[in-house]
Amino acid sequence: MSVSGILVLDKPRGPSSHQVTAWVRDILGTPAGHSGTLDPMVSGVLVVMLGRAVRLAPVLLREDKEYVALMRLHSDRSHEEIERVAAEFVGKVYQRPPRRSAVRRSLRIRTIHELEILEVSGRLVLLRVRCESGTYIRSLCHHLGLALGTGAQMQELRRTRSGTFGEEEAHTLHDLMDACVLAREGEPEALEEMILPVERAILPIPKVVIGDQAVDAICHGAALAGVGVVSREPHRKGDLVALLTQRGQLVALGEARVSSEAYAPGEPGLVVSPRAVLMEPGTYPRGWIKRS
Repeated sequence: MSVSGILVLDKPRGPSSHQVTAWVRDILGTPAGHSGTLDPMVSGVLVVMLGRAVRLAPVLLREDKEYVALMRLHSDRSHEEIERVAAEFVGKVYQRPPRRSAVRRSLRIRTIHELEILEVSGRLVLLRVRCESGTYIRSLCHHLGLALGTGAQMQELRRTRSGTFGEEEAHTLHDLMDACVLAREGEPEALEEMILPVERAILPIPKVVIGDQAVDAICHGAALAGVGVVSREPHRKGDLVALLTQRGQLVALGEARVSSEAYAPGEPGLVVSPRAVLMEPGTYPRGWIKRS
């Protein structure tokens, strides 16, 4: 199948994120990559990029994540005391990856945006965490236990959101297989509904709309000049920006060479350097002349 887009998968406990992504690749017969590893025993939202959408990794890998975790305290504490201590962890925290992680165990800083205690039942604490990408919830539970003076460990973990993609739109591997069988039998509707357009992935980043005459040049790797810009959202020099057609189709991701305030649409001068082209060359008519 020639498939390109975003698949939000409900990863089961057991297999690794790499294995699940490989299964998706084999089922669909298209290149695939995931945007953020989940440990084998963690379930939930795994965003899988299909086809040319794998080039969206720089955007999806850095997006915030949300989890629901079950933590076990080693001795009793009141609901009020747990909430009071948890509130102290909102903001920037120091973390060192757990010993069982596959990355280097160097000290890092991560941001906890929200930490909500959902329920306390004896020594079991159910909590919701919205955090910066790369935050270790296992380490967070351990540190919460130290701050409470009880000690604690993470019992279970589920990712409920990755960037703009939530578990309400996630599909199981069985759903995917069923949809592929139907597609091969001439009923592609279920599969088409599962695969989201690449434009969904760029909601959080600044957008630059370009004229039709500039699209094919960008697809061939040319830098964008101000004369090809129709409109742009505020951005700074060095920001990652999304280049869109006037129809809202994603052409490429690029790095802003100047801030949005430094140029106006239609002015000469290079403004964006492409970093990842997602649209196939030839999708739009050629609007540039190759010099001999």
